[in-house]
Amino acid sequence: MFQRKILLALCALLASSTAAAQAYPDRPVKMIVPYAPGGSADIVARMISDEWGKALGRPMVIENKGGAGGNIGVDAVAKSAADGYTIGLQTVSLAINPALVSKMPYDTLKDLAPIGMVASSQHVLVVNDKIPAKNVKELIELARSKPGELSYASAGPGSTFHMAAELFRAVSATNIVHVPYRGGGPALIDTISGQVQMSFPVLSAARGQVQAGKLRALGVTGPARSPLMPDVPTIAEAGLPNYSFETWFMVFAPANTPQPVMDKLNQTLNAVLTASATRERMTREGFEALPTSAAEARSRLQKEMPQWSKLVKDRGITME
Repeated sequence: MFQRKILLALCALLASSTAAAQAYPDRPVKMIVPYAPGGSADIVARMISDEWGKALGRPMVIENKGGAGGNIGVDAVAKSAADGYTIGLQTVSLAINPALVSKMPYDTLKDLAPIGMVASSQHVLVVNDKIPAKNVKELIELARSKPGELSYASAGPGSTFHMAAELFRAVSATNIVHVPYRGGGPALIDTISGQVQMSFPVLSAARGQVQAGKLRALGVTGPARSPLMPDVPTIAEAGLPNYSFETWFMVFAPANTPQPVMDKLNQTLNAVLTASATRERMTREGFEALPTSAAEARSRLQKEMPQWSKLVKDRGITME
């Protein structure tokens, strides 16, 4: 009798969950972006939010909640109700931050449920005109001949600018000094002025300055050349074969969000990402659409977290 009651209770719970998922969503869905408006994460979120909302049948509202390298906004998602009405979008910092912060407010793998990947984008190694190096090989030779004399700007400790540069330092065995700024804009301005010699901005942000001749692009950071700068080689092909860095963007929900809701979010997201209009718009802005399953997104997160942990530990990098 007791077992039958348990079985009936489980059936009722399943039926209730299925009914709720079928009705989902019955109100707007909030997507938290853990950075200020105007950054790459915000741009990606706004490129998909309208069409994703249409696919779901309800508006998708973006809330920018910045601070602590993205941790404040991500923590807000982790602590939200697991009902599919609050989701988040974060960059590769989702895999990096646990290695940088000694006391994380959430457990990335336990408290979050990946919905899917959204897109990837590249950074680009740029130098100012005062630097005589015309390519990556010459820059590495110059840096090795003057250890500790060259510097690079970042958008702040733990930023993707910072990590792209630290990976470059590690792979090239060079001693280039880190100069952190509060955001990518100031970092780029001081690279142009010569206050620092180089930086690794996102490609879309640097393109105009490169085209205007204010900066020299030596290499893009990803595994292939970018349509935005087809004449600029990858850093790997330009002289550092073991180097590759991309910023990716992932959407996620609180852990324990009902599976039917997760499935609907993933299916509608991928429908948006495979639409030709979305893909073309992303390409124009320097992004590549990455439709995936939730399992593939989680697998990428699990794979990259220990890789970044090792780099952070080996290089003594901190965000605190």
